Amino acid sequence: MKNISFFIVGIFFGIVMTKSEAISWFRIHEMFRFESIHMYGIIGTAVILGAIAMWIMKKVQMKTLRGTTVGYTPMPFNIKRHLLAGTIFGLGWALVGCCPGPMYVLIGNGYFIIAVVMLGAVLGTYTYGRIMHKLPH
Repeated sequence: MKNISFFIVGIFFGIVMTKSEAISWFRIHEMFRFESIHMYGIIGTAVILGAIAMWIMKKVQMKTLRGTTVGYTPMPFNIKRHLLAGTIFGLGWALVGCCPGPMYVLIGNGYFIIAVVMLGAVLGTYTYGRIMHKLPH
């Protein structure tokens, strides 16, 4: 029964992503060509709302499902690592036309071809998990 809240939030997320056109390949294409501010506005709004939500959760000392206090530990900045990871993520986003969150929304909207992309994402994550101990971190 605890997971019903995640289900409700997921449905809300899907509706917001669909209505804001954040799942539209054309909107993403416009963003990467710097032709429209639409997606930058969505991303900026998400960052601001996320920061406010995190501040509130830390202020009221909200607990996670495991009972620990909500918080985070910032990752130290590494120019090579972050530049490479950001480039790979950005190229994937630009080529496919969606980042990981909207993949589920696209399937929910009936674009089942995105399952091929999801399979690639899962295989890539699995591969990274298998070889990460051999990579320089």
